[in-house]
Amino acid sequence: MTSVRSRLLPISLAVLMTGTALAPAVAAGPGAESAADGAGSATGSYLAGRYAQHQDDWTAAARFTAQALAADPDDDSLLRRTFLLRLGEGRIDTALGYAARLLGEQGEPQMALTLLTADALARGGLDEADGYAARLPSDGLGRFLTPLTRAWLAAARGKTDEALAALRPLAEVKGFEALYNLHAALVLDLAGRSEEAAARYAKVTETDAPLRVVQIVGNFMTRTGRKDEARKLYQTFQGNNPDGLLVEPALDAMANGPSDVRPVPDARSGLAEALFDLGSALHHENADEPALLFGRIALHLRDDLALAHLLIGDIAASRGHHNEALATFKRLETDPLLRWTARMREADSLVRLDRDDDAIAILKDLAAERPERTDAIIRLGDIYRYAKRYAEAIPAYGTALERIGTPQERHWPLLYARAMCYERTGQWPQAEADLQRALTLRPDEPSLLNFLGYSWIDRGEHLDKARAMVERAVELRPRDGYIVDSLGWALYKLGDYDAAVAKLERAVELKPGDPTINDHLGDAYWRAGRRNEARFQWTRALRNADEDTDKGAIQDKLDKGLTDRKAAAKQ
Repeated sequence: MTSVRSRLLPISLAVLMTGTALAPAVAAGPGAESAADGAGSATGSYLAGRYAQHQDDWTAAARFTAQALAADPDDDSLLRRTFLLRLGEGRIDTALGYAARLLGEQGEPQMALTLLTADALARGGLDEADGYAARLPSDGLGRFLTPLTRAWLAAARGKTDEALAALRPLAEVKGFEALYNLHAALVLDLAGRSEEAAARYAKVTETDAPLRVVQIVGNFMTRTGRKDEARKLYQTFQGNNPDGLLVEPALDAMANGPSDVRPVPDARSGLAEALFDLGSALHHENADEPALLFGRIALHLRDDLALAHLLIGDIAASRGHHNEALATFKRLETDPLLRWTARMREADSLVRLDRDDDAIAILKDLAAERPERTDAIIRLGDIYRYAKRYAEAIPAYGTALERIGTPQERHWPLLYARAMCYERTGQWPQAEADLQRALTLRPDEPSLLNFLGYSWIDRGEHLDKARAMVERAVELRPRDGYIVDSLGWALYKLGDYDAAVAKLERAVELKPGDPTINDHLGDAYWRAGRRNEARFQWTRALRNADEDTDKGAIQDKLDKGLTDRKAAAKQ
């Protein structure tokens, strides 16, 4: 294979993880994996690994890439890729061997140095860890990673002021002041400098802090005799996140847990926390490859960091690896903080694996366990609705609404979802009532305006009002093909066929494969005297028909056309 130099992006590993470039030689050494029996050529294994990686199957990609590396051990691009894939799998021992082989490469491999630093710290080798950390870059992601790493290595030696100085560059990066203050507070807290730590923690919670920060700061307040402040912090967080999946179980765990147990008890845990923080931030920016790698290294330092396990499970789920995600969520079932969230995530993964009944069983148990909560019962209704079990979804949504009491604006989707189920089960008066109630909560919501307006149009009711509603929906969401279709269909029902054609042609541009929109355009063409185009659209509608399409009605129009306007109005 021809070797060329690949480039490592400083923030995201996306190019490295998907690039086809190979690189010049480095010597083989510990950590090499042998090719599997029957493996093909290095080129074949390489191509198979590339394909598996393109399919986001890291396990297969790692196996094939390792085979290619075993056949061509002097290719440092293959070595880098194999290292990253093995680290992403959580194969830490194997990844460590590859990481050691990568040292000395031009540009210094940042992720390899991070893993080696963390491993040395975990083994108590502070001098070795310092040596690796000294080689970490200061640009790109290193602007954040390097100060955090060096700070916690200083803290491991009890050099608190040196640790604070190492963190200082973070304070100068816009948007990272909170991360700086959090880790400065943790370092000070660990050193017993409680008043200075309190001042830093206060800065972190000046704005809407995430759950992990609330957990850490609340624990500090409780440990240092500030229980009233801790209670206020929890209540503020709960008020700002009324529907958060983590809120109530987290607050119970924080309020009732042992007050002398520190969430971050030592420097090793502090570095794990820092890597998790970086991974979480990257995950929120959809940079899942580096987020996963940082999460794996954080867990190598501290396997009981539950939120890091949750992060890895979420990344696996977002990439469609639901068996892996399910296994990760299951290990959190006994965690006092994350149990509820983990069970909810399990249900999601089970649905993705077509195991609806297993998901339903979990959600029913959760809904019964906490009758004051609505998240599990709403999710149960959603699963029934997605499975087209509309009659079962209706009582689930009804129970959720009973638990809510007086709905607020944020609850309009619940009424919208139940209205869809009522409409699908032929209970239009109930659907209409839910939609009108939802519109009182959210008067300018395009989905609601479109649903009610379209339904009235299709039923031949309140046509002028319905047209105005759909026109408003199109104004709010002009590139939504379904909403533009509703307006076109309103114009059709009102007999303005030329205007209907214009709108329905636009809807087909926006949603070219939708059978209902093509069917509507065919009807409008027919009424506008464009018979050949009408039959073409009906043919497209029939070709793209789904299980909700009345194929017989479309075929009848292809055979006979629309005989008169009255008949057309009934289509």
